[in-house]
Amino acid sequence: MALPGYVSFDLHYSASYMEETVDFTTKSGSYSYGGHILVYMSGIDLSCNKLTGQIPDELGNLSEIRALNLSHNNLMGAIPSSFSELKQIESLDLSYNNLSGKIPTQLVELNSLEVFSVAHNKLSGSIPEPKAQFGTFDESSYEGNPLLCGPPLPNSCSKAEPPPIVPSTSDDEGESSFMDTFVFCVSFLVSYVAVLLVIVVVLYINPYWRKAWFSFIEACITTCRYSMVGDFVELYIFQKLC
Repeated sequence: MALPGYVSFDLHYSASYMEETVDFTTKSGSYSYGGHILVYMSGIDLSCNKLTGQIPDELGNLSEIRALNLSHNNLMGAIPSSFSELKQIESLDLSYNNLSGKIPTQLVELNSLEVFSVAHNKLSGSIPEPKAQFGTFDESSYEGNPLLCGPPLPNSCSKAEPPPIVPSTSDDEGESSFMDTFVFCVSFLVSYVAVLLVIVVVLYINPYWRKAWFSFIEACITTCRYSMVGDFVELYIFQKLC
């Protein structure tokens, strides 16, 4: 029976509602909820369902949910940047999937987020700046993603500089031998040019030495010529005798 101006309700329905129990996985744990608290609960738990495909961007429109668990599925693709609209979210678990790409930097705007996990995916790039709630998440939130870098992970995002190449002993010996040969050749050439210039200058200045030098050259040429003629005659006679 309802009184004027008041809304009636079914006491039997209310009592049976209080006896209902719901198992819900959130904040890295599975809990059982029952009673009137169910009226205030808003969340989605689709974990361990072998779901495939990409995460719909439309999930970002569920701005009033406090928990979203999509872990232990086969979801792929990028994490939707629309998740930054989940302003009431307290627990976001996307672990154990095949998600790829970067973690959206817009997620740092989730000021109510207490539990966050993208562990064991194929994510890459740098982790969002550790400020606000993201400054409270430890390495376990990101583990299992070899291509992720930045704190709190030990992987640095800066490109590692290759170690300097230390020349081996054999290289040092080879370079030293080459330098010795080079120095010897240069020294010999310089000495040869210097001696030649001295001779030229002396012959140019001193007429006596110049005359003696040309006489010496003429005698050498004459000797060589007679020697060659003699050799030719001997060879001719030897051929005739044979």
